Amino acid sequence: MRRVFRNWAVGAVLALAVLATACGSGDSTEGEPITVGSFNFNESTIVAEIYAQALERAGYTVERSLNLGNREVVKPALETGEIDLVPEYVGTINSFLGGSPTSDSEATWNEAKTLFEDLGVTLLAFSPAQDKNAYVVTAETASANGLTTISDLAPVAANLRFGGPPECPEREFCLLGLQTVYGLEFAEFVPLDAAGPITVAALEGGDVDLALLFSSQGVIAEKGWVVLEDDMGLQAAENLVPAIRQAVVDEYGEELTNLLDEVSQLIAQDALIEMNKRADIDGDDPAVIAGDWLDDNGYPATE
Repeated sequence: MRRVFRNWAVGAVLALAVLATACGSGDSTEGEPITVGSFNFNESTIVAEIYAQALERAGYTVERSLNLGNREVVKPALETGEIDLVPEYVGTINSFLGGSPTSDSEATWNEAKTLFEDLGVTLLAFSPAQDKNAYVVTAETASANGLTTISDLAPVAANLRFGGPPECPEREFCLLGLQTVYGLEFAEFVPLDAAGPITVAALEGGDVDLALLFSSQGVIAEKGWVVLEDDMGLQAAENLVPAIRQAVVDEYGEELTNLLDEVSQLIAQDALIEMNKRADIDGDDPAVIAGDWLDDNGYPATE
């Protein structure tokens, strides 16, 4: 689909004209610096850099506070104004705020947005790209057992070893969910790490037949593994979404939110997987990866 690229020079002139006629309208890049934060893993840092660099290329002043830690650290930092913007995941933040996420992206986003607004934070448009639990088999296992969906595991699960994080048996979106939603009983559950190198090595080495990974991990495509379709909707939607303080939205207005919405809509699943591969497997710098993505998508670098 043809994309209409933002004319930055014209946009800047229009913004100045609006300021001249309607002081305080909120549609200007002039104002307090916008602090962009991230969780402490590569995907979050890459997407945070995409937002940060897109803002900088549009003329906003940006500061960074990356690799902060987990949600217990990041959420209070956002609420108190230590950071202004962070890439979130609709299902996880919905659950963290006390909601009930489902596989419906729109409904999950709407509930999370409502819950977050009570804390002075809003969610902008969500991306088509998601990072959620994925049940993965090797191409050989898929071919030998005719596996394309999780439901296809039913006749063979009793012969398969399933590997996942130690807490998986008690989690509704992990083994517990596979049992209650899909009726699956495996030959053995093997405790591993949370979609990390131990899990990757176990699946590659044949120590498990099915493994819990994350849907945007570059290693899945790198190894030619098969993600089984969640055909009964066990997993909650986990679309990437910018969480931003309402005060920042009020200060900068639609120019800011339109830009971030545009960027989010352009982050496709295959692009997210490729960017993660570059960081996690090839060892590329997340800031460089983000800059390359912006170049490829028509966002001109600042002079």
